[in-house]
Amino acid sequence: MACVAAGLLLTGVATGPSAIAAKKKNKGSVKKEAFGKTKDGKAVEAYTLANKNGLKARLITYGAMLTEMHVPDKDGKLGDIVLGHDKLEDYLDGHSYFGVTTGRVANRIAKGRFTLGGSEYTLATNNDPNHLHGGIEGIDKKIWSASLNRSKAGPAVAFSYTSPDGEEGYPGTLKMKVTYTLTNDDELKIDYLATTDKPTPVNLTNHAYWNLAGKGTILDHVLQLDADHYTPVDATGIPTGEILKVDDVMSFIRPTAIGARIDKLAGEPGGYDHNYCLNKKEFGKLSLAARVEESTSGRVLEIFTTEPGIQFYTGNFLDGTEVGKGGWKYEFRNALCLETQHFPDSINHPQFPNTVLRPKQKYTQTTIHKFSTK
Repeated sequence: MACVAAGLLLTGVATGPSAIAAKKKNKGSVKKEAFGKTKDGKAVEAYTLANKNGLKARLITYGAMLTEMHVPDKDGKLGDIVLGHDKLEDYLDGHSYFGVTTGRVANRIAKGRFTLGGSEYTLATNNDPNHLHGGIEGIDKKIWSASLNRSKAGPAVAFSYTSPDGEEGYPGTLKMKVTYTLTNDDELKIDYLATTDKPTPVNLTNHAYWNLAGKGTILDHVLQLDADHYTPVDATGIPTGEILKVDDVMSFIRPTAIGARIDKLAGEPGGYDHNYCLNKKEFGKLSLAARVEESTSGRVLEIFTTEPGIQFYTGNFLDGTEVGKGGWKYEFRNALCLETQHFPDSINHPQFPNTVLRPKQKYTQTTIHKFSTK
């Protein structure tokens, strides 16, 4: 089998970036602004990172969220290629996890239950009948603290949040740090770090919705995934426990238009929403997971990750009711997600990569989004 059934990446040394402003020698900048207040009066801040080439990433402390990503097309014109909202109020009223940091456990846990250390834990079933993306008020709905980072690679900001023992039903106090760096090599690099005082499952990711054209359907985007296998799911999106070789409909080993075979998928949810097992030669090492091209803009997105899996999702639940930036009604298949991760429901499948973090261990992972044109 090509995919690596490996455990949680644990390291003994953590990085500790200083909270300082990006310096001129980085040939980049960080701009800090107010981004409104929550309904209980808590302030939310926005940080705009700009690298020496003019690329810009905007992030907010609510959900440690990526709200904008401006990259050039083949003519050098900048465009925002992630879905989201213009105002904080629109995020607070509920949204489709646009650009958020998801967890404690991203993706689904079957029936909101798992057993760890002889104790059974019950979580919210906010995606009936399952638990999804950390629960009703997961870390995507928390205000994170932010600090500017020293980085030779480019401007950076680090977000930190401590999830108390029992929050959303999870055991242990979990301390998390997510650092975004917009490198001068035109990469958005995301580094994750977490520690706990009790054994607890952890599976963090970013949930950006990408459209390299900046608008319209993503069916003509050409995708390549370095994955020979995937984890099939039941009707509720929970893995069956099998790891199967991709067939003609599921395979993106060779560059393929997303819409080429999408209508041959059986049943709901009307598109791709599957975990692919990456062809890892060594777990925990950065390797190319995905490549996406869009011909009209010429934009190319490459994703490198240390994670064993990637969730490919084609905006199947967007239906035009959610109005986003600039008044764009987000319709069916207007965006794609490529969420680097451990496999869904791993806590209930011992044969899947381990997601249990224990005291004195460190959870780390890195995902890089590299932008270019063709």
